[in-house]
Amino acid sequence: MLREKEQLEHAMESRPVIDMARGVLMAGFACQPEEAWEIPVTASQHANVKLREVAQAVTSAAAGKPMPALLQEHLAMAAQAWQAGRT
Repeated sequence: MLREKEQLEHAMESRPVIDMARGVLMAGFACQPEEAWEIPVTASQHANVKLREVAQAVTSAAAGKPMPALLQEHLAMAAQAWQAGRT
């Protein structure tokens, strides 16, 4: 029961930054909310980094802070794969 509570609290803390990152990606790539979800999830899985960390990097980059090279590479590959699937 305590573990479930901790997981729920963590999810509630993570959600705002993930939603902000989705907004940044929607604006940057002119994509739909579902697509803006797939891009960071794909990057997260390929980089073996938590989704929250990818989302934080996206929002920080939107604010002018440099993104870690590993995340930048995986996010770029995920975005390219998404764009290739659109055509």
